[in-house]
Amino acid sequence: MDTGGCRHYRRKCRIVAPCCGDVFWCRHCHNEKQITTGNGHEIDRTMIKEVICQVCCATQPPGRQCSTCGVVFGAYFCPDCNFWDDDGVQKQVFHCQRCGICRMGGRENYFHCDTCGSCYPNEIRDSHTCVENAMHQNCPVCMQDLFQSTIQVTILQCGHTIHQDCLRELQVSCAGLQSLRCPLCNVSLYKYEDLWAEMDRQVAETPMPVEYQDVQIGIICNDCQQGSMVRFHVLGHKCPRCNSYNTRRA
Repeated sequence: MDTGGCRHYRRKCRIVAPCCGDVFWCRHCHNEKQITTGNGHEIDRTMIKEVICQVCCATQPPGRQCSTCGVVFGAYFCPDCNFWDDDGVQKQVFHCQRCGICRMGGRENYFHCDTCGSCYPNEIRDSHTCVENAMHQNCPVCMQDLFQSTIQVTILQCGHTIHQDCLRELQVSCAGLQSLRCPLCNVSLYKYEDLWAEMDRQVAETPMPVEYQDVQIGIICNDCQQGSMVRFHVLGHKCPRCNSYNTRRA
């Protein structure tokens, strides 16, 4: 009898999907099968009414332990999410009532942002940019849901969100400044003070030909959204207001 769980979680029970009646280790196993078969529907775990003990095979309502043999299904159990995980304590899993789901990392390490609609790390409590329901969106690269994703999500300087792996792929596939911009709003992904300082050095060391030295052009800064007139330079155009080189011709 297999009592170890799936590649997503370790547990000692399987769930009966309320949508199709099939038996799976977890909702992710169910959803992955639906994708491969082309059915496309996802399980609503709050609607799970039956689980099957993997020790005695008894079918029963969801609970922390088997009502027949007494085995504990998972060291961590959330009755709101119908979620079991033997590694949950180690992962510091906690249930956020405002998110409505369980999250990893320890409740004391996160705060819930009502505007963004999700739990965020305490480290960015006073510095993150709020975007209405930022986490209730699809990843702009893979178009998969971010809110309930099991893949690490990155919160960008502009407040938009993206899968960490997708961001890495995006940076590899794009060239120049485009690899440093949010794919949704073009604001710089992070603060690039050191990069802008290096750009200053390169511009200073690369004088333009005499006929171009006094040429003025209009630019718009993608970071501060302000327009300015600056001297033309082949390497880039610095915003005089915020010092960013993340600019475009007006």
